[in-house]
Amino acid sequence: MICTTAIDIPEKKIVKTLGVVEGNTIRARNIGRDILAVFKNLIGGEIEEYTKLMGESREQAFDRMISEAEKLGADGIVGIRISTSYIMANAAEILVYGTAVIFKE
Repeated sequence: MICTTAIDIPEKKIVKTLGVVEGNTIRARNIGRDILAVFKNLIGGEIEEYTKLMGESREQAFDRMISEAEKLGADGIVGIRISTSYIMANAAEILVYGTAVIFKE
């Protein structure tokens, strides 16, 4: 499956638009990561535990979007965007969305 943030792909011709596809996940922090983050916050630097958590969340949401596109019979997804929203204390939603398309063979 071809996935891109671009609206089109120069070497491919879009022959059918199947609609918007999306994938999301909501993740919460945990006390173990929070304790480590407090120490990092005191000395400065990247909080690797949260970086890993958010990376895993984006990957899961992206995989869910691809799965939705595959169910529609898409060859690719164009115009992909990622959004993060604060849901409640210690929880965030990651939403990945784009347009499922079929390319000319």
